[in-house]
Amino acid sequence: MGYLALLRAPHVGRLLLGTLLGRLPAGMTALVIALALREAGAPYSRIGLATAAYAISAAVGGPVLGRIVDRTGQPRVLLASAAVAGGGYALLALAPGSALAAPAGAAIAGLAMPPLEPCLRSLWPDVVEEKQLDTAYAFDSASQQILYVAGPLAVAGIAGAFSPVAALWVAAGLGLAGALVVATAGPARAWQAPPREHSSGLLGPLRSPGLVLLLIGLAGAGWAVGAQNVLFIAYAEEHEGGLPGGAGTLLALAALGGLLGALAYGAVRWRSSTATRTWVMAVGMALCYLPPVLVPGPYPTAGLAFLSGIGLAPLLAAAFVLVAELAPVGTVTEAFAWLVTLFATGNSLGYAVSGNLAEDSLRSVALCAAGGIGLGALLLFGARRWFRPLPATPAAEPVAVPAG
Repeated sequence: MGYLALLRAPHVGRLLLGTLLGRLPAGMTALVIALALREAGAPYSRIGLATAAYAISAAVGGPVLGRIVDRTGQPRVLLASAAVAGGGYALLALAPGSALAAPAGAAIAGLAMPPLEPCLRSLWPDVVEEKQLDTAYAFDSASQQILYVAGPLAVAGIAGAFSPVAALWVAAGLGLAGALVVATAGPARAWQAPPREHSSGLLGPLRSPGLVLLLIGLAGAGWAVGAQNVLFIAYAEEHEGGLPGGAGTLLALAALGGLLGALAYGAVRWRSSTATRTWVMAVGMALCYLPPVLVPGPYPTAGLAFLSGIGLAPLLAAAFVLVAELAPVGTVTEAFAWLVTLFATGNSLGYAVSGNLAEDSLRSVALCAAGGIGLGALLLFGARRWFRPLPATPAAEPVAVPAG
């Protein structure tokens, strides 16, 4: 009933739909860049450069756009960034074989990726009742699991029916459509961050030690996910034909586990503090990552893939609430953007390190994944006393939410 009540609340369905549409390109881009550039005859070195340009630019651009949102509001930033990012995708689509245009287009698309995730998480306290916040953040986290599956599937379907270049145009259109749906919604138009304190300075939300420790711990979760993806790909290659669907099946099962885990988390009325829930969920995720170290046969591995996914989304759902509690006044959108950046950075590092280990041993890759979240959970447990809301945090002035 909690989810039904959430979805019936004004504006919730529109905000979720728009955010999912606008975030879908993030789940498509890495694969579609590789396919489009390869079809144009680009060498793998250029594909790697373009993919890295997108990832690095997105990591840099997210917090910058988040800070601008905190200072100017959501609609203009969402629409302007979506238009610029669409231009980056267009440049990629028009010149995928160019040694200059392709990496430049990827960098522009990443740098201007609309900050829909942090914007939505900043809106939840104004859109739902306080008792529904955990459910809202859990549903938000669960929706990410859909993107992990839907993005690559959309690329495969569009590329198969038309071409990879067509998928680039679709990505540009989805980003614009999603940003438009959210930016024109009443809560987004009405939302204003309270004035940030002068002491925030250049550090912004990063002047909160608790928030910094939380973000570093969550980077360990990102590391684990990146390393696990390499594990699934390498495992499927080594056991070719042993599991229908190969790596795609394992990745989909992990995403399904995350989806169900988040929905279960959001259905519980928690009495423990957000800080306690966060480190407990991190420990739970670490435990879920230990069994794959056994590297059993294909069908047991499929079950372990599902198990490994269960812990991630509940951890993120708890962390979303904690980020909002720890962010200094007037910096909440930027704080959420830093969460996206640190998680993605950990994910990329996990990919890189485990990729070098995959040639030697699948077990070493599994240990690399478990080690990432294990260290992250240890840090979150050790830093739990720092996870207290900053004192004297004034609430934002109530604003009337326009209809629509």
